[in-house]
Amino acid sequence: MVVTNSCAPDPRVLRSAFWLSEAGHQVTVHAFDRLQLHAKSESLHGARIMRYHLGDIPYGGMLKSIRGIMQFSKRVKATLLHSPPELIYCHDADTLSIAVSLKKSHGIPFVFDMHDLHHTWIRMPSPKSILRKLLSRKMESTMIRHAGKADAIITTSGKIEGGIHDGFEQYLQSKNLASIVVENRPIEMSIPQQRNPENKDWTVGYLGRVRELKTFTLMLEAIKLMPAAERPKLIIAGDGIRENEVRELMLNAIESDGIEADVSGAFTPDQFQELVKQLDVMFAIYPPERGNILQGALPVKMFDAAANGVPSVVNSGCLMGEIAETEEIGKAVEWNDAQAACDALLELKNNTVELAITSQREKEKFLSTVLPLID
Repeated sequence: MVVTNSCAPDPRVLRSAFWLSEAGHQVTVHAFDRLQLHAKSESLHGARIMRYHLGDIPYGGMLKSIRGIMQFSKRVKATLLHSPPELIYCHDADTLSIAVSLKKSHGIPFVFDMHDLHHTWIRMPSPKSILRKLLSRKMESTMIRHAGKADAIITTSGKIEGGIHDGFEQYLQSKNLASIVVENRPIEMSIPQQRNPENKDWTVGYLGRVRELKTFTLMLEAIKLMPAAERPKLIIAGDGIRENEVRELMLNAIESDGIEADVSGAFTPDQFQELVKQLDVMFAIYPPERGNILQGALPVKMFDAAANGVPSVVNSGCLMGEIAETEEIGKAVEWNDAQAACDALLELKNNTVELAITSQREKEKFLSTVLPLID
Protein backbone atom coordinates (compact mmCIF):
# COMPACT_ATOMS: atom_id res chain seq x y z
CA MET A 1 0.00 0.00 0.00
CA VAL A 2 1.16 3.52 -0.76
CA VAL A 3 -0.15 6.74 0.80
CA THR A 4 1.23 10.29 0.77
CA ASN A 5 0.47 11.04 4.41
CA SER A 6 2.22 9.69 7.49
CA CYS A 7 -0.51 7.11 8.25
CA ALA A 8 -0.44 8.15 11.88
CA PRO A 9 -3.24 7.34 11.79
CA ASP A 10 -5.19 7.07 8.56
CA PRO A 11 -8.28 5.02 9.50
CA ARG A 12 -9.14 3.98 5.94
CA VAL A 13 -5.60 2.79 5.16
CA LEU A 14 -5.30 0.92 8.44
CA ARG A 15 -8.76 -0.64 8.07
CA SER A 16 -8.00 -2.02 4.61
CA ALA A 17 -4.57 -3.19 5.77
CA PHE A 18 -6.18 -4.99 8.72
CA TRP A 19 -8.72 -6.73 6.49
CA LEU A 20 -6.00 -8.01 4.16
CA SER A 21 -3.76 -9.07 7.05
CA GLU A 22 -6.69 -10.86 8.66
CA ALA A 23 -7.23 -12.67 5.34
CA GLY A 24 -3.68 -14.04 5.55
CA HIS A 25 -1.65 -11.56 3.50
CA GLN A 26 1.46 -9.60 4.42
CA VAL A 27 0.82 -5.87 4.13
CA THR A 28 3.40 -3.08 4.05
CA VAL A 29 2.21 0.54 4.02
CA HIS A 30 4.69 2.93 2.39
CA ALA A 31 3.80 6.31 3.95
CA PHE A 32 5.17 9.81 3.34
CA ASP A 33 5.89 11.43 6.72
CA ARG A 34 6.14 14.95 5.34
CA LEU A 35 6.86 16.62 8.68
CA GLN A 36 9.12 13.79 9.93
CA LEU A 37 7.22 13.46 13.20
CA HIS A 38 6.73 9.71 13.46
CA ALA A 39 8.74 6.48 13.72
CA LYS A 40 10.23 5.32 10.44
CA SER A 41 9.01 1.78 11.06
CA GLU A 42 5.99 0.59 13.03
CA SER A 43 3.69 -2.43 13.18
CA LEU A 44 0.01 -1.65 13.51
CA HIS A 45 -3.17 -3.67 12.87
CA GLY A 46 -1.11 -6.53 11.44
CA ALA A 47 0.64 -4.31 8.89
CA ARG A 48 4.12 -2.89 8.75
CA ILE A 49 4.27 0.87 8.20
CA MET A 50 7.41 2.22 6.52
CA ARG A 51 7.58 6.01 6.80
CA TYR A 52 9.81 7.95 4.44
CA HIS A 53 11.57 11.02 5.86
CA LEU A 54 12.63 13.29 2.99
CA GLY A 55 12.90 16.67 4.68
CA ASP A 56 10.25 18.98 6.10
CA ILE A 57 7.57 19.26 3.40
CA PRO A 58 4.44 20.93 4.83
CA TYR A 59 0.93 20.16 3.58
CA GLY A 60 -0.70 22.74 1.36
CA GLY A 61 2.35 24.02 -0.49
CA MET A 62 2.37 23.75 -4.27
CA LEU A 63 5.83 23.46 -5.80
CA LYS A 64 7.48 22.10 -2.66
CA SER A 65 4.71 19.53 -2.18
CA ILE A 66 4.91 18.44 -5.83
CA ARG A 67 8.68 17.99 -5.62
CA GLY A 68 8.32 16.11 -2.33
CA ILE A 69 5.73 13.69 -3.72
CA MET A 70 7.88 13.09 -6.80
CA GLN A 71 10.85 12.28 -4.58
CA PHE A 72 8.71 10.00 -2.40
CA SER A 73 7.34 8.20 -5.47
CA LYS A 74 10.86 7.63 -6.79
CA ARG A 75 12.01 6.16 -3.46
CA VAL A 76 8.97 3.89 -3.11
CA LYS A 77 9.33 2.65 -6.68
CA ALA A 78 12.97 1.73 -6.04
CA THR A 79 12.00 -0.10 -2.85
CA LEU A 80 9.26 -2.08 -4.57
CA LEU A 81 11.50 -2.98 -7.51
CA HIS A 82 13.99 -4.47 -5.05
CA SER A 83 11.32 -6.89 -3.79
CA PRO A 84 8.24 -6.78 -6.05
CA PRO A 85 4.89 -7.36 -4.29
CA GLU A 86 1.96 -9.39 -5.61
CA LEU A 87 -0.31 -6.35 -5.53
CA ILE A 88 0.09 -2.59 -5.22
CA TYR A 89 -2.71 -0.73 -3.46
CA CYS A 90 -2.79 3.01 -4.26
CA HIS A 91 -4.47 5.19 -1.67
CA ASP A 92 -5.51 8.29 -3.64
CA ALA A 93 -4.42 9.65 -6.99
CA ASP A 94 -1.00 11.01 -6.07
CA THR A 95 0.37 7.45 -5.72
CA LEU A 96 -0.89 6.12 -9.06
CA SER A 97 2.27 6.80 -11.08
CA ILE A 98 4.15 4.23 -8.96
CA ALA A 99 1.69 1.44 -9.72
CA VAL A 100 1.29 2.34 -13.38
CA SER A 101 5.07 2.16 -13.84
CA LEU A 102 5.45 -1.20 -12.06
CA LYS A 103 2.49 -2.72 -13.86
CA LYS A 104 4.09 -1.77 -17.17
CA SER A 105 7.56 -3.06 -16.24
CA HIS A 106 6.69 -6.10 -14.06
CA GLY A 107 3.03 -6.87 -14.72
CA ILE A 108 2.07 -6.20 -11.08
CA PRO A 109 -1.70 -5.62 -10.70
CA PHE A 110 -2.92 -2.62 -8.73
CA VAL A 111 -5.95 -1.23 -6.97
CA PHE A 112 -6.82 2.47 -7.00
CA ASP A 113 -8.66 3.53 -3.85
CA MET A 114 -10.00 7.03 -4.50
CA HIS A 115 -10.66 8.56 -1.08
CA ASP A 116 -11.16 12.02 -2.48
CA LEU A 117 -11.09 14.20 -5.57
CA HIS A 118 -7.41 14.85 -5.15
CA HIS A 119 -7.20 17.43 -7.93
CA THR A 120 -9.63 19.77 -6.12
CA TRP A 121 -7.33 20.36 -3.15
CA ILE A 122 -4.72 22.36 -5.02
CA ARG A 123 -7.33 25.07 -5.72
CA MET A 124 -8.36 25.53 -2.10
CA PRO A 125 -5.69 28.09 -1.05
CA SER A 126 -6.55 30.32 -4.03
CA PRO A 127 -9.73 29.21 -5.91
CA LYS A 128 -9.48 32.07 -8.44
CA SER A 129 -5.87 31.34 -9.42
CA ILE A 130 -5.59 30.56 -13.16
CA LEU A 131 -2.36 28.63 -12.54
CA ARG A 132 -3.98 26.44 -9.89
CA LYS A 133 -7.02 25.88 -12.09
CA LEU A 134 -4.87 24.71 -15.00
CA LEU A 135 -2.79 22.50 -12.74
CA SER A 136 -5.96 21.01 -11.25
CA ARG A 137 -7.22 20.12 -14.74
CA LYS A 138 -3.89 18.54 -15.59
CA MET A 139 -3.96 16.48 -12.39
CA GLU A 140 -7.51 15.32 -13.09
CA SER A 141 -6.61 14.30 -16.64
CA THR A 142 -3.59 12.33 -15.40
CA MET A 143 -5.66 10.65 -12.70
CA ILE A 144 -8.31 9.51 -15.20
CA ARG A 145 -5.67 8.16 -17.58
CA HIS A 146 -3.86 6.26 -14.82
CA ALA A 147 -7.07 5.02 -13.19
CA GLY A 148 -8.08 3.42 -16.48
CA LYS A 149 -5.11 1.05 -16.08
CA ALA A 150 -6.12 -0.14 -12.59
CA ASP A 151 -7.27 -3.73 -12.10
CA ALA A 152 -9.93 -2.47 -9.69
CA ILE A 153 -11.14 0.91 -8.48
CA ILE A 154 -12.58 1.41 -5.01
CA THR A 155 -14.06 4.67 -3.79
CA THR A 156 -15.70 6.06 -0.67
CA SER A 157 -19.17 7.17 -1.73
CA GLY A 158 -22.04 6.52 -4.10
CA LYS A 159 -25.68 7.52 -4.53
CA ILE A 160 -27.89 5.74 -2.00
CA GLU A 161 -30.83 3.64 -3.18
CA GLY A 162 -33.67 6.00 -4.08
CA GLY A 163 -31.43 8.94 -3.24
CA ILE A 164 -30.93 12.32 -4.87
CA HIS A 165 -27.28 13.22 -4.51
CA ASP A 166 -24.34 11.71 -6.37
CA GLY A 167 -21.18 10.31 -4.82
CA PHE A 168 -17.68 9.65 -6.14
CA GLU A 169 -18.95 6.49 -7.86
CA GLN A 170 -21.09 8.68 -10.14
CA TYR A 171 -18.16 11.04 -10.77
CA LEU A 172 -16.06 8.07 -11.92
CA GLN A 173 -18.93 6.79 -14.05
CA SER A 174 -19.03 10.15 -15.82
CA LYS A 175 -15.38 9.46 -16.78
CA ASN A 176 -16.25 5.93 -18.01
CA LEU A 177 -14.61 4.32 -14.97
CA ALA A 178 -16.40 1.61 -12.96
CA SER A 179 -15.84 1.42 -9.20
CA ILE A 180 -16.93 -0.35 -6.02
CA VAL A 181 -18.08 1.81 -3.09
CA VAL A 182 -16.50 1.04 0.30
CA GLU A 183 -17.60 3.71 2.78
CA ASN A 184 -15.46 4.86 5.71
CA ARG A 185 -17.58 3.17 8.36
CA PRO A 186 -15.96 2.14 11.65
CA ILE A 187 -15.26 -1.43 12.68
CA GLU A 188 -16.38 -1.02 16.30
CA MET A 189 -19.27 0.74 18.02
CA SER A 190 -19.55 2.04 21.57
CA ILE A 191 -22.98 3.45 22.46
CA PRO A 192 -23.27 4.60 26.10
CA GLN A 193 -26.53 4.07 27.99
CA GLN A 194 -26.93 7.79 28.66
CA ARG A 195 -24.58 10.39 27.22
CA ASN A 196 -25.98 13.69 28.36
CA PRO A 197 -28.43 14.21 31.21
CA GLU A 198 -30.50 17.36 30.77
CA ASN A 199 -28.60 19.28 33.47
CA LYS A 200 -25.11 18.41 32.20
CA ASP A 201 -22.82 20.94 30.55
CA TRP A 202 -22.35 20.01 26.92
CA THR A 203 -19.55 19.88 24.37
CA VAL A 204 -19.27 20.42 20.60
CA GLY A 205 -16.23 19.08 18.80
CA TYR A 206 -14.30 18.94 15.57
CA LEU A 207 -11.89 15.99 15.37
CA GLY A 208 -9.93 15.69 12.12
CA ARG A 209 -7.76 17.45 9.58
CA VAL A 210 -7.69 21.22 9.97
CA ARG A 211 -7.67 22.34 6.34
CA GLU A 212 -9.79 25.50 6.24
CA LEU A 213 -10.52 28.37 8.60
CA LYS A 214 -14.10 29.01 7.47
CA THR A 215 -15.47 25.91 9.20
CA PHE A 216 -14.27 27.25 12.55
CA THR A 217 -15.41 30.84 12.03
CA LEU A 218 -18.88 29.44 11.28
CA MET A 219 -18.71 27.28 14.40
CA LEU A 220 -17.92 30.32 16.55
CA GLU A 221 -20.64 32.42 14.91
CA ALA A 222 -23.18 29.71 15.73
CA ILE A 223 -22.01 29.40 19.33
CA LYS A 224 -22.11 33.17 19.89
CA LEU A 225 -25.79 33.24 18.87
CA MET A 226 -26.62 31.17 21.96
CA PRO A 227 -27.23 32.79 25.35
CA ALA A 228 -23.96 32.74 27.28
CA ALA A 229 -25.32 30.33 29.88
CA GLU A 230 -26.29 27.79 27.19
CA ARG A 231 -23.04 27.77 25.23
CA PRO A 232 -21.12 24.50 24.94
CA LYS A 233 -17.47 23.84 25.53
CA LEU A 234 -15.52 23.36 22.26
CA ILE A 235 -12.97 20.61 21.61
CA ILE A 236 -10.84 21.02 18.47
CA ALA A 237 -8.27 18.32 17.71
CA GLY A 238 -6.30 17.61 14.57
CA ASP A 239 -3.41 18.81 12.47
CA GLY A 240 -3.35 20.43 9.05
CA ILE A 241 -2.36 23.51 7.07
CA ARG A 242 -4.68 25.82 9.06
CA GLU A 243 -3.85 24.42 12.50
CA ASN A 244 -2.03 27.51 13.77
CA GLU A 245 -4.67 29.91 12.44
CA VAL A 246 -7.49 27.93 14.07
CA ARG A 247 -5.59 27.83 17.36
CA GLU A 248 -5.21 31.63 17.25
CA LEU A 249 -8.89 32.05 16.34
CA MET A 250 -9.98 29.97 19.32
CA LEU A 251 -7.59 31.71 21.71
CA ASN A 252 -9.05 35.06 20.65
CA ALA A 253 -12.58 33.71 21.22
CA ILE A 254 -11.59 32.55 24.70
CA GLU A 255 -10.20 35.98 25.58
CA SER A 256 -12.76 38.25 23.92
CA ASP A 257 -16.00 36.24 24.14
CA GLY A 258 -15.49 33.93 27.10
CA ILE A 259 -15.81 30.82 24.91
CA GLU A 260 -14.49 27.68 26.60
CA ALA A 261 -12.29 25.75 24.15
CA ASP A 262 -9.58 23.11 24.15
CA VAL A 263 -7.36 22.98 21.05
CA SER A 264 -4.85 20.21 20.38
CA GLY A 265 -3.00 18.67 17.45
CA ALA A 266 -2.80 15.22 15.88
CA PHE A 267 -4.22 12.26 17.79
CA THR A 268 -3.87 8.48 17.83
CA PRO A 269 -6.84 6.09 17.39
CA ASP A 270 -6.95 5.55 21.17
CA GLN A 271 -6.89 9.31 21.78
CA PHE A 272 -9.73 9.74 19.28
CA GLN A 273 -11.88 7.38 21.35
CA GLU A 274 -11.11 9.37 24.47
CA LEU A 275 -11.97 12.65 22.72
CA VAL A 276 -15.18 11.55 21.00
CA LYS A 277 -16.58 10.22 24.29
CA GLN A 278 -16.42 13.81 25.62
CA LEU A 279 -18.62 15.17 22.81
CA ASP A 280 -22.35 15.72 22.61
CA VAL A 281 -22.36 16.92 18.98
CA MET A 282 -19.78 16.64 16.19
CA PHE A 283 -19.38 19.72 13.97
CA ALA A 284 -18.79 18.56 10.37
CA ILE A 285 -19.77 21.48 8.13
CA TYR A 286 -17.40 22.44 5.31
CA PRO A 287 -17.18 25.24 2.71
CA PRO A 288 -19.03 23.95 -0.38
CA GLU A 289 -16.47 25.51 -2.72
CA ARG A 290 -14.32 22.62 -1.59
CA GLY A 291 -15.55 20.74 -4.65
CA ASN A 292 -15.48 17.27 -3.19
CA ILE A 293 -18.22 18.09 -0.66
CA LEU A 294 -20.84 18.73 -3.32
CA GLN A 295 -19.55 15.82 -5.38
CA GLY A 296 -20.01 13.27 -2.64
CA ALA A 297 -17.37 13.36 0.11
CA LEU A 298 -18.42 11.56 3.32
CA PRO A 299 -16.26 12.79 6.22
CA VAL A 300 -15.24 9.86 8.38
CA LYS A 301 -15.88 11.90 11.54
CA MET A 302 -19.65 11.70 10.88
CA PHE A 303 -19.57 7.88 10.95
CA ASP A 304 -17.07 7.62 13.80
CA ALA A 305 -19.14 10.01 15.91
CA ALA A 306 -22.33 8.02 15.27
CA ALA A 307 -20.52 4.80 16.23
CA ASN A 308 -20.09 6.40 19.65
CA GLY A 309 -23.66 7.66 19.90
CA VAL A 310 -22.74 11.23 18.94
CA PRO A 311 -24.84 13.06 16.30
CA SER A 312 -23.29 15.41 13.75
CA VAL A 313 -24.25 18.71 12.16
CA VAL A 314 -23.33 18.50 8.47
CA ASN A 315 -23.80 20.23 5.10
CA SER A 316 -27.17 20.11 3.37
CA GLY A 317 -27.61 19.83 -0.39
CA CYS A 318 -25.16 16.95 -0.78
CA LEU A 319 -24.74 13.22 -0.15
CA MET A 320 -23.31 13.76 3.33
CA GLY A 321 -26.45 15.55 4.50
CA GLU A 322 -28.73 13.05 2.79
CA ILE A 323 -27.08 10.10 4.57
CA ALA A 324 -27.01 11.88 7.94
CA GLU A 325 -30.76 12.51 7.87
CA THR A 326 -31.77 9.24 6.16
CA GLU A 327 -29.88 7.19 8.76
CA GLU A 328 -30.86 9.61 11.56
CA ILE A 329 -27.28 10.18 12.69
CA GLY A 330 -27.27 13.95 12.28
CA LYS A 331 -28.87 17.09 10.93
CA ALA A 332 -28.04 18.88 7.69
CA VAL A 333 -27.91 22.68 7.45
CA GLU A 334 -27.08 25.14 4.71
CA TRP A 335 -23.50 26.38 4.56
CA ASN A 336 -22.80 29.75 6.18
CA ASP A 337 -26.16 29.89 7.96
CA ALA A 338 -24.96 30.45 11.51
CA GLN A 339 -28.50 30.55 12.92
CA ALA A 340 -29.36 27.19 11.34
CA ALA A 341 -26.15 25.69 12.70
CA CYS A 342 -26.90 27.15 16.13
CA ASP A 343 -30.44 25.69 16.12
CA ALA A 344 -29.18 22.28 14.95
CA LEU A 345 -26.54 22.10 17.69
CA LEU A 346 -29.12 22.94 20.37
CA GLU A 347 -31.58 20.42 18.92
CA LEU A 348 -29.04 17.59 18.93
CA LYS A 349 -27.25 18.22 22.21
CA ASN A 350 -29.29 15.68 24.20
CA ASN A 351 -29.66 13.13 21.39
CA THR A 352 -28.01 9.73 21.25
CA VAL A 353 -27.79 8.15 17.80
CA GLU A 354 -26.93 4.66 16.59
CA LEU A 355 -25.06 3.72 13.43
CA ALA A 356 -27.09 0.90 11.91
CA ILE A 357 -24.60 0.09 9.13
CA THR A 358 -21.03 -0.58 10.25
CA SER A 359 -17.98 -1.69 8.30
CA GLN A 360 -19.03 -5.36 8.03
CA ARG A 361 -20.95 -4.61 4.85
CA GLU A 362 -17.98 -2.62 3.52
CA LYS A 363 -15.51 -5.39 4.44
CA GLU A 364 -17.39 -7.93 2.33
CA LYS A 365 -17.38 -5.62 -0.69
CA PHE A 366 -13.72 -4.81 -0.18
CA LEU A 367 -12.52 -8.42 0.09
CA SER A 368 -14.62 -9.63 -2.84
CA THR A 369 -12.96 -6.94 -4.98
CA VAL A 370 -9.33 -7.21 -3.82
CA LEU A 371 -8.74 -10.88 -2.94
CA PRO A 372 -9.29 -12.24 -6.50
CA LEU A 373 -6.33 -10.08 -7.60
CA ILE A 374 -4.00 -11.83 -5.11
CA ASP A 375 -5.28 -15.35 -4.48
